[in-house]
Amino acid sequence: MVTKQPHFNTQILPLENGDRLSRYEFERRYTASPDVKKAELIEGVVYIASSVGFRHHAEPHANLIGWLGIYKIATPGVELGINPTIRLDQDNEPQPDGVLLIDQKLGGNSRLTADDYIEGAPELVTEISASSAAYDLHDKKRAYRRNGIQEYISWQILENKLDWFQLIESEYLSLQADADGIIKSQVMPGLWLAVPQLLAGDMVTVLAVLQAGLNSPEHREFIQRLSKI
Repeated sequence: MVTKQPHFNTQILPLENGDRLSRYEFERRYTASPDVKKAELIEGVVYIASSVGFRHHAEPHANLIGWLGIYKIATPGVELGINPTIRLDQDNEPQPDGVLLIDQKLGGNSRLTADDYIEGAPELVTEISASSAAYDLHDKKRAYRRNGIQEYISWQILENKLDWFQLIESEYLSLQADADGIIKSQVMPGLWLAVPQLLAGDMVTVLAVLQAGLNSPEHREFIQRLSKI
């Protein structure tokens, strides 16, 4: 008697915006779609990025990454990624504009997989959105919160606004700027941001304020703490 084997559909369908897929099927189709430059799976729904404008994405992205990059260089044990794939859970595989994470060996909450993806929740993620209507501040924010990402920066370009959220008791609360307009990270000590100057494109001041953060006692203590683990 011959036992029939189950039939599996091996055809790989194209990745389409709005598809509802498992993370496995999303990765399968994404890998087979070299024409798709950036796609994300958020709460089981596929979002394919459109073309990127210079003033409304590329330039602010470069400024934000430059700020994060200097912090990373000055902070051994902290790593920076640009548009990395993050396997958050079975329904979410985002590619945020930037992430800062602490090396897992030093107590970080995420790890790099054998195929070079991030798995778990990096300590800080950044996103550049057109406006507050974007899914970055709704479905994606909900997924980040649920998976334990400690801080989330959302820069809404068209509204000239930046929100910096900190996860406190399972809820995202906005970090408030001090009297000088500076927000200070609670998870990455010494990561200071002069928000009005960033929004105005004054990167000289943004980097000067960051340097003050890097010279602060809390940043030195953070480096010492990481070096002892």
